Amino acid sequence: MASLSSAAITAPSFRPARAVAACSTRRSVVVRASLSLGKAAGTAAVAVAASALLAGGAMAQEVLLGANGGVLVFEPSEFTVKAGDTITFKNNAGYPHNVVFDEDEVPSGVDAAKISQEEYLNAPGETYSVTLTVPGTYSFYCEPHQGAGMVGKVTVN
Repeated sequence: MASLSSAAITAPSFRPARAVAACSTRRSVVVRASLSLGKAAGTAAVAVAASALLAGGAMAQEVLLGANGGVLVFEPSEFTVKAGDTITFKNNAGYPHNVVFDEDEVPSGVDAAKISQEEYLNAPGETYSVTLTVPGTYSFYCEPHQGAGMVGKVTVN
């Protein structure tokens, strides 16, 4: 099971009930009820998000397609994940991009076509996610930018 090293979850903040004391009695009750419901909903949302992260047991690895400066690379281009982790490739700069796993450089028995995203990602922020379950080394590239050096490698433990 993957361990959670850090997470960012945003929960709404609330004013104390005395901050609305200047309101009429009827309005104050309505506001207090809304705050109570909002606080409960915020707490529930945080609990659900944390449960989803921990129950899934898989942490995500984000890989940018194109560096912030416009260089045609995967960022990071080499990384390691645990079997079952999800890798999300995100369009960043210099698109269109795709993610093609090299059929000659994936573990035996893995169908590279099934884990590849051969269709182009054309919009900013567009993503493709894949979960690799077979341990080994996987090489991948961006088809239109492979010649420019847009290649990567992931090791799955």
